[in-house]
Amino acid sequence: MITNALSVDVEEYYHAEIFRHGAGGLPPHGLESRVERSVDRLLGLMADHESRATFFVLGEIAAHHPAIVRRIHAEGHEVGCHGDRHENISTMGPDEFRADIGAAKRRIEDLIGEPVIGYRAPNFSIGPGQRWAYQILADEGFRYDSSTFPIRHDRYGEADAPRLPHAVWGAGAIRLLEFPIGTVRLMGVNLPIGGGGYFRLSPFTVTRAGIRHVNIHERQPIMFYLHPWELDRHQPRPPMAWRNRFRHYVGVGRQDEKLDRLFARFAFGTARDVLEAWSPRFAAAGAARAAPPASGGTSAA
Repeated sequence: MITNALSVDVEEYYHAEIFRHGAGGLPPHGLESRVERSVDRLLGLMADHESRATFFVLGEIAAHHPAIVRRIHAEGHEVGCHGDRHENISTMGPDEFRADIGAAKRRIEDLIGEPVIGYRAPNFSIGPGQRWAYQILADEGFRYDSSTFPIRHDRYGEADAPRLPHAVWGAGAIRLLEFPIGTVRLMGVNLPIGGGGYFRLSPFTVTRAGIRHVNIHERQPIMFYLHPWELDRHQPRPPMAWRNRFRHYVGVGRQDEKLDRLFARFAFGTARDVLEAWSPRFAAAGAARAAPPASGGTSAA
């Protein structure tokens, strides 16, 4: 059985771009934090199925909720970086991007006591105009990125990008791999099967059939992602346009049950483990480059 990669973007419900737009820029400092209880539920669900995941953590979440980051690590999951403040890369220049990921990476490494090697941009915001970000990620010690969603979408996506793991940047012996969000190719079109709003809004059978097709016929793993707030049916619901309300809230009440069915049918592991199984060269490079973080954290395990 192929092991697929499971990933979680650890952020608050109010970090979601649909929520921000729908709520008209409602200031986050006036909203309740709910990330810890949502992550707690998700960790329990994963433990029931012995599933492991990569948790891409925001720097500001690590700053305000260090205990949950330590717990994620202590329970055997990989901790990655989701940037510091959940700002789109398309709004940054190279220097600002380097500062953003550097601050978040150091803060997370101080909490878990080991290098952070995986990154995902907020809102999949590394597009054709942000290719410069790959070298900065490699310079900062990241070994893989998971910011590409090879579909057509109104806010993100790159439909003609490679669908499967591949090297996206290299210099000498250093390589940065890209692990795109899962899609299945049917009739010349990439269909999303890798989680997020598509998983909430689509019948479970669509996701199940798509993952099975990629695993069985292409013999490849897929990257599946979700957010903790997608399990939180009691999150605040400020007034917003119906289309924003639909995209943010529909399916939240059934997410626990759908994830339970998904974890029961497929094997899931961390992005690091899946990539090491997929690419011996990646595994060898990881052994060569692994080192304690420069700031020197202490393990929470």
